[in-house]
Amino acid sequence: MRALITGITGQDGSYMAELLLSKGYQVFGLIRRSSVKKFDRIESLMDDIELVEGDLTDQSSLDTVIHSVQPDEVYNLAAQSFVPVSWNQPVLTGDVTGLGVIRILEAIRKHRPHAKLLQASSSEMFGKVRERPQTERTPFYPRSPYGVAKVFGHYITVNYRESYGMFACAAMGFNHESPRRGLEFVTRKVTHQVARIKCGLASKLMMGNLDAQRDWGFAGDYVRAMWMMLQQSEPDDYVLATGVTHSIRELLEVAFGAAGLDWKKHVEVDPKLIRPAEVEFLCGDATKAREKLGWRPEVSFEQLIKMMVEADLELVQKTESPVPAGSAARSTPL
Repeated sequence: MRALITGITGQDGSYMAELLLSKGYQVFGLIRRSSVKKFDRIESLMDDIELVEGDLTDQSSLDTVIHSVQPDEVYNLAAQSFVPVSWNQPVLTGDVTGLGVIRILEAIRKHRPHAKLLQASSSEMFGKVRERPQTERTPFYPRSPYGVAKVFGHYITVNYRESYGMFACAAMGFNHESPRRGLEFVTRKVTHQVARIKCGLASKLMMGNLDAQRDWGFAGDYVRAMWMMLQQSEPDDYVLATGVTHSIRELLEVAFGAAGLDWKKHVEVDPKLIRPAEVEFLCGDATKAREKLGWRPEVSFEQLIKMMVEADLELVQKTESPVPAGSAARSTPL
């Protein structure tokens, strides 16, 4: 089996590459041409994967990649995926996160029509939620340019499946984290600063809305579900979630507690860090994935955050030097 992963250098892409390699796949990863190569998440896999250059904003490069690789499965995990940036760069977000999906679909339709596609959709599509919990049938109400772009990517995936008979699935993944999460995301921002505070390198963490609630799971569990989706006899869309929500306050309590610290002594709220349009509550119902795929998340919220804090403690101890007392990290919105 030959698999192509877009976004292979990201959190989900690196876990997906590991999973597919463990199952005997030949793995290809799409990367953009860049003056700075950042392969830290897949460094241990470099001898076992093949990287090919292409870009979700360039149709001809995707045509060339699909034609040359001839993948059996394509995992489209690439996107401009940071919600706050989507307000500052809405056109770029729409081009990559939205139109990038139709470019991938077109390349597959023209050059490898029998390949199976996994589109990484997002819980941000639900936004200002219409019902609780959210299922595959819950109406979308995105609250950011990122969420809007993901809705387009989701519906165009469904449209190509129904129009051309393509095996195309959309994974509506709720927030999934890991030690490989980017520092700009709130969970990793918290755990990394907890580690710095524990090591005496900082004293404060600036936060925005502490009342927002999310359904957080482990990225490794979610990519396993994505792979399972493409092993079914028929293509379909699935919500991937734990079904349990936690507030930002709970995140802070668990993260600081894992390091033996009291979060109330270190956290300050900065109104400038609150989103223009806030998504207050997300909680997914993964009953369909449980019943049809036999999938269940294995890592709990508490285990996940402890894992991330421990990994960041190890990282900070290896890489950082003391800084002046009183330095603070500014957490970005969810």
